[in-house]
Amino acid sequence: MSPEPMTPASTAPPGASIHNIGYRHYDGPRLGRAYARRSLFSQSLRGAYGLGRSAKSKVLPMLLFAVMCLPAAIMVAVAVFTKAGSLPVGYTRYAIYLQAVIGLYLAAQAPQSVSRDLRFKTVPLYFSRPIERGDYVASKFAAMASALFVLTAAPLLVLYVGALLAKMDFLDQTKGFAQGLVSVVLLSLLFAGIGLVVSALTPRRGFGVAAVIAVLTIPYGAVSAVQGIAFVQGSEAAVGWLGLFSPITLIDGVQSTFLGGSSSFPNGLAPSTGAGFVYLLVTLIAIAGCYALLMRRYRKAGL
Repeated sequence: MSPEPMTPASTAPPGASIHNIGYRHYDGPRLGRAYARRSLFSQSLRGAYGLGRSAKSKVLPMLLFAVMCLPAAIMVAVAVFTKAGSLPVGYTRYAIYLQAVIGLYLAAQAPQSVSRDLRFKTVPLYFSRPIERGDYVASKFAAMASALFVLTAAPLLVLYVGALLAKMDFLDQTKGFAQGLVSVVLLSLLFAGIGLVVSALTPRRGFGVAAVIAVLTIPYGAVSAVQGIAFVQGSEAAVGWLGLFSPITLIDGVQSTFLGGSSSFPNGLAPSTGAGFVYLLVTLIAIAGCYALLMRRYRKAGL
């Protein structure tokens, strides 16, 4: 049986055609890991304030930002109107007084930053690009710390500008403002690490919110109660050391020892200089430990 002859091109079925599109080499810029890190950082930082997301996502972070700045604006208005010689609250104490607002912000935004990636299995997609686990962790950590720094430093800037408008001493206010910035930098790094570690343990955002609130409030309440008991019983030396067991009292101990702030411990007892170095060391170890735990958490891409 002879083979069937080939159909000439002129008699091919209507609509059939062959397109030779060829292969074109990509000649554009290759931005690499640095660009990926910057993009992930900026996207995470914007997301912490709801930018680039729905209007509903902006309500809570912007409301908490306004709540943080409102007391500072009121203090400035009173100081300017009464021509006061000093601010009613020191720069290093402001964040300590408004720790509840900072805790709420962290509890709302830390799970949003990492829990959604775990829940929807998008972490392996990040690592399919030229980005490593260290890049992901560093970007998320830096973004959360930067968001907290914006939240805590903005009211200090309001206080500083208001103090200068009230014609308070420039050198004293500048020194206090610088000390306050150092204090909130430490607070932002510590709280960001704690919030991200707790949030990365569960893909459920609701569980992450509750866990972050519990980690921040339960130790603080327990430490404050035990400090009060120790002070009543005359164990004043123990009051300073007990502050090592709560995140906010750690920052309180550092700022009251090295940054010229007053202490919120019972009767205003501040840690001794030696204890203050321990406070600073524990704070730095806690920040580094949180970063290490995050690196360990993201060791496997298929989470």
